Amino acid sequence: MSVAVVHSRALAGMEASPVTVEAHLANGLPCFTIVGLPEAEVKEAKDRVRAALQNARYEFPARRITVNLAPADLPKESGRFDLPIAIGILAASEQLPAELLAGCEFAGELALTGELRPVRGALAMALSAARARRAFVLPEANAPEAALVEEATVYPARSLLEVCAHLAGRAPLVRCTARPAVNGCRHPDLLDVKGQLRAKRALEIAAAGGHSLIMVGPPGTGKSMLAERLPGILPPMTREEALAAAAVQSLGSAGFDIANWSRRPFRAPHHTASAVALVGGGSLPRPGEISMAQHGVLFLDELPEFGRQVLEVLREPLESGRISVSRAARQAEFPAEFQLVAAMNPCPCGYLGHPNGRCRCTPDQVARYRRKISGPLLDRIDLQIEVPEVPQEDLTRGAEGEASAAIRTRVAAARARQLRRQGRPNSGLSSREVDRHCAPDAHGATVLRQAINQLGLSARGYHRVLKVARTIADLAGARALSVTHVAEAIQYRRFDRS
Repeated sequence: MSVAVVHSRALAGMEASPVTVEAHLANGLPCFTIVGLPEAEVKEAKDRVRAALQNARYEFPARRITVNLAPADLPKESGRFDLPIAIGILAASEQLPAELLAGCEFAGELALTGELRPVRGALAMALSAARARRAFVLPEANAPEAALVEEATVYPARSLLEVCAHLAGRAPLVRCTARPAVNGCRHPDLLDVKGQLRAKRALEIAAAGGHSLIMVGPPGTGKSMLAERLPGILPPMTREEALAAAAVQSLGSAGFDIANWSRRPFRAPHHTASAVALVGGGSLPRPGEISMAQHGVLFLDELPEFGRQVLEVLREPLESGRISVSRAARQAEFPAEFQLVAAMNPCPCGYLGHPNGRCRCTPDQVARYRRKISGPLLDRIDLQIEVPEVPQEDLTRGAEGEASAAIRTRVAAARARQLRRQGRPNSGLSSREVDRHCAPDAHGATVLRQAINQLGLSARGYHRVLKVARTIADLAGARALSVTHVAEAIQYRRFDRS
């Protein structure tokens, strides 16, 4: 046959769109042409495929070769099309039987020696191949990641020769069925943080309800240590959450490390990060830090040092849990269900209100510093707390308090109550669900009305206080919201009180 059809995938946001690789051999002067909107790395596949076929002792046809990547209006990037192009040429030149091609999808970059190198997005491609009821042949290094999709049929291969032997029936590839074990908690322990009992309590509430948190305090009080220990007290990931987090990380430039399976992501970008780095983008849109932190923690240290425009892009995903990236020719949507934790100093020098009186910042400087964070963004942060200087006696005292494992048990129990009651964490409740599940008792309602008048709470702030109060009640095992739960929740609105 002079035409062969091979199935593959192209990444478009979170989706792995089907691509049909059509290889055609015709008479005429020898040439090799790839059409179908290929990017530079796909065009370079001509030289890689030619060298790989020759080094694998196959004949490279001295004919007019045309490879079409359909659909033609979908941009094709990366070296993942090397393997399907090579298979298509071999099938079109009748050096390889074509009977098994219809039931398989192929992806992999070829070395000049014919070895297969790993590609980006293996998990997303395996999900789509499983829905299409086709087997998926890919490099051995990507197999553990793709095999996370239990319904997928994944065949790992080390070289082009192994793939050809499988299709010819000489040496069938062995299906990859290995499943990674659920990782234990490998995060730093909260017991390492001395003092700061109120901050630890706020961290526990944030973990139980999935609430966002901002910590304000002078340098060296443990804000970063507390944030780094939040993933260690979060509830264990469900399989669906672990798969969703792994699928997003699979799209990143570094790919997904199978050792991180079922481990909560913790992302801490530097304050010089751009808005595109945070939310995603590019001519071919890729996920940013808020998506890479899917079902995990996004920690923004030194919050006022981030650009104002960078911080403002967080407002929409904090509410919706998704981010839409639009470019002139491409649009993509990525998940952004992350837990925001931020830390900042109270003033430019960091020592405003410190007992030693070291601060020399003027009121104007303090106001300008705090204005870098907009009111609408602060209003979306559920817990706003102060992290004061640690007393000397706490520093010199040995480790005391609770370990992360004990706190995690309480957090998991509170989260289980929320899922049984409403099917989602308290932070994700709609206004109607807040009215149904977060109604306080008479005394609590009175205190809440007073807080609205004295603190000037917005409608969003009012609902967030009720969500936090509901989480506090869940941690205590209480069915109804009492005045104690509401009063504690109001205390965590630090910026409203100031």
